[in-house]
Amino acid sequence: MGNANCLFCACVQQSNIGVVEKWGRFQMLAQPGFRFLNPLAGECLAGILSTRIRSLDVRVETKTKDNVFVQLLCSIQYRVVKENADDAFYELQNPKEQIQAYVFDVVRALVPRMNLDELFEQKGEVAKAVLEELEKVMKTYGYSIEHILMVDIIPDPAVRKAMNEINAAQRLQLASVYKGEAEKVLQIKKAEAEAEAKYLGGVGVARQRQAITDGLRENILEFSHRVEGTSAKEVMDLIMITQYFDTIKDLGNSSKNTTVFIPHGPGHVRDISSQIREGLMEAASAELTAEKST
Repeated sequence: MGNANCLFCACVQQSNIGVVEKWGRFQMLAQPGFRFLNPLAGECLAGILSTRIRSLDVRVETKTKDNVFVQLLCSIQYRVVKENADDAFYELQNPKEQIQAYVFDVVRALVPRMNLDELFEQKGEVAKAVLEELEKVMKTYGYSIEHILMVDIIPDPAVRKAMNEINAAQRLQLASVYKGEAEKVLQIKKAEAEAEAKYLGGVGVARQRQAITDGLRENILEFSHRVEGTSAKEVMDLIMITQYFDTIKDLGNSSKNTTVFIPHGPGHVRDISSQIREGLMEAASAELTAEKST
């Protein structure tokens, strides 16, 4: 339903306010509802204003302190003050153009003092400055500025592409740092594991040789006590020969081996026993040195 009026009456809808004149001069404000007019006395309804909140989008192009051209999209929400509706009706012919002009003036005076990054961080300060200026000016014309929102900040497309490339490069650099640290930790852990494995392997070999030495010592002593007239060297040679033949037997019984060439003969057996004896003596000497150092 719209507002209706005739020569003798007027109907003002809700959220509107009428301006009544008498002989061309402002007389009063007509509140929403039905009202009689006396045309014989010069009364008439000169106009009707809406008191609803209206929204105006303003796009401002300006330059930042670091010479980057940007577009700012401001959304201004304003309304007519009921008590001052006569000022809004008579004083200001085009409120939208007036608001746009002040928004341009404030934004283009404030934004050139900021860098692009500062503008993104402080866009609320820009909206606040625009709100303060518009409230001070538009109040005298019967308008109230309800809210101002800095909806969007749009840099030049080339600048946005460069910013994205800088951000991507920084993220790649950070990723490479994390990847290098991870590889460093992996190499350290791998080296520590290899060192620990070698240490444990050495301890196992030393213990194995010590056990072999102890076992041979016990066998030699026991054999010498039971068989009179035998020397330790003779018993050692006998044990080495026995071990030699047991090894050949194990190689022959293994199903995974096909052909194994082994030098055989009394001289070779003697050489093998000498090598084993020297190895055991070196192992025992290394064990004693380690005990003394600890």
